[in-house]
Amino acid sequence: MKKLTFIATLFTAVIFASCGGDSGKAAEEQTIETANADPESYDPKRGQGKFTAELLALTDKLDETKAKAGEAVSLVKCTSCHKMTDEKLVGPGWKSVTTRRAPEWIMNFITNPDPMLDKDPEAQAMLELCLVRMPNQNLADEEARNLLEFMRKNDGLK
Repeated sequence: MKKLTFIATLFTAVIFASCGGDSGKAAEEQTIETANADPESYDPKRGQGKFTAELLALTDKLDETKAKAGEAVSLVKCTSCHKMTDEKLVGPGWKSVTTRRAPEWIMNFITNPDPMLDKDPEAQAMLELCLVRMPNQNLADEEARNLLEFMRKNDGLK
């Protein structure tokens, strides 16, 4: 019985040791760094990234070519985690996303998810609901723009 207790204790110690390391310290330092960031330099309407409303220059008319290309991107990179409805899969559903978020916020999030999840209250709230960080899909700017147009089409823009 003592031998079994010793083995169980040793196994538990190995498991805890393998989960430790410096990652907790790095996460703590990153949290402190984020908390100390200048709040004036972050715009929650557009998020963290290079995209602005002026840079996107969206029109009220849907670009069907971009939407079709965006649908192809979504099938490869997005639909394993997101549905086109409001139903959550791994990540939140996309229905009405373009009415809930500014286009520049969407573009910055899909091209730059890690800083957004570290700084943006809306992204952090989604993370609390979904419990899984969105991975960086390394989309080119044009792929991300096409994906945004597909989201706009999904939300009924014609």
